[in-house]
Amino acid sequence: MFRSLRLLLQVLWAQLLCRWVLGSELTFELPDNAKQCFYEDIIVGTKCTLEFQVVTGGHYDVDCRLEDPDSATLYKEMKKQYDSFTFTAAKNGTYKFCFSNEFSTFTHKTVYFDFQVGDDPPLFPNENRVTALTQMESACVSIHEALKSIIDYQTHFRLREAQGRSRAEDLNTRVAFWSIGEAIILLVVSISQVVLLRSFFSDKKTTMTRVGS
Repeated sequence: MFRSLRLLLQVLWAQLLCRWVLGSELTFELPDNAKQCFYEDIIVGTKCTLEFQVVTGGHYDVDCRLEDPDSATLYKEMKKQYDSFTFTAAKNGTYKFCFSNEFSTFTHKTVYFDFQVGDDPPLFPNENRVTALTQMESACVSIHEALKSIIDYQTHFRLREAQGRSRAEDLNTRVAFWSIGEAIILLVVSISQVVLLRSFFSDKKTTMTRVGS
């Protein structure tokens, strides 16, 4: 029983390490005419993945650029809604990736990114041993992989929900302004019709008074 509990704790702890140590995950506000950069120290030969998505704002697009320690461009895309880029570090140093909203004059954006560095650490210290894993260890590895998939799906659906809510709120605002505009136009047309009809009767009354006199 204690062995099963220890294995379960190892699974949960490894899951936390995978999301905390090996990557940077952030959702931030990017104002109009602004640029935001992030930095990550990477060892040569490390496999990395940069994934980003614009959650709210404007046409849901942003410029993205990734540079190595020598300022050489590894990845550059303009006005992208979402994308993913995987590379292997060719040298040691600080890598920089930037998100730019400088092409927008009045619309700020909400951007999500996930920068994963390296592979997941082994769940067990002797996982790569020659002998096969026990049934309990194999089950823990399966649970570990399933938990990672669940976290990815949860993140994906959270982003879709936030984007859908933003679109719905924007549509609701447009409908409200359109309704107010229609009400104002209807009021102006009604007042104009009343004034026009009153002017017809007023002119007729003046004409009849002049003939009688």
